[in-house]
Amino acid sequence: MSNTAKKTLLSRHAIIERNVTLLLVLSLLVVTVGGLVEVAPLFWLENTIEHVKGMRPYTPLELAGRDIYVREGCYLCHSQMIRPFRDEVERYGHYSLAAESMFDHPFQWGSKRTGPDLARVGARYSNEWHVQHLKDPRSVVPESVMPTYAFLADKELDINAIASHLVANRDVGVPYSDEMIVNAATDMRTQTDPTADSAAMVKRYPKAVAADFDGDPNHLTEMDALVAYLQMLGTLVDYSAYNPTQDDR
Repeated sequence: MSNTAKKTLLSRHAIIERNVTLLLVLSLLVVTVGGLVEVAPLFWLENTIEHVKGMRPYTPLELAGRDIYVREGCYLCHSQMIRPFRDEVERYGHYSLAAESMFDHPFQWGSKRTGPDLARVGARYSNEWHVQHLKDPRSVVPESVMPTYAFLADKELDINAIASHLVANRDVGVPYSDEMIVNAATDMRTQTDPTADSAAMVKRYPKAVAADFDGDPNHLTEMDALVAYLQMLGTLVDYSAYNPTQDDR
């Protein structure tokens, strides 16, 4: 390129740099085109999210617990995304799979960890530990800066709207069946009663665990729901048998 051509090109580029509006419009155009080129093909690729055996929609109780988790802003301090790095895997467990968030709206990946990652917290601690931790975090983790959530144990869980929640999730792609929706309130009660016949619920939601999560069998509380949600995180997929090169659909 000749010196004259270079000067001409630089002078034209200077016009863009000095005009804020023009620079903004052209930058937006470049970002839009680049984003479309990278994102659009994913909508037509069948393997964008790899299907993994074991994944299922949340039970009604777990879904209610997840709503409470989001409502209380737990995701602001706890991510649910283990990166594929040795230090992360050694501390938290198998790196997170995209399929584990396929029923999350929105997903809970996060980018900040004031507290530990919770992607594999399910079944690591007892229900009693979780309840105590939520009521008084420093009683079990002295260095914790987490606020207390003791009020959840006193707040009755609203079961009347849970069927509508399942319908709303089905509208955005979660495969809740008509049977699941009809039995939503019953399944919610069943999961908090370890003495109830939970066979039908477990058939609808494999690996669902029925328990008195909050320690108070006489009341169905928001504490029940939140602990149930925490106890299932990372428990659905058998990572020892997971083969990332195999299509498990």
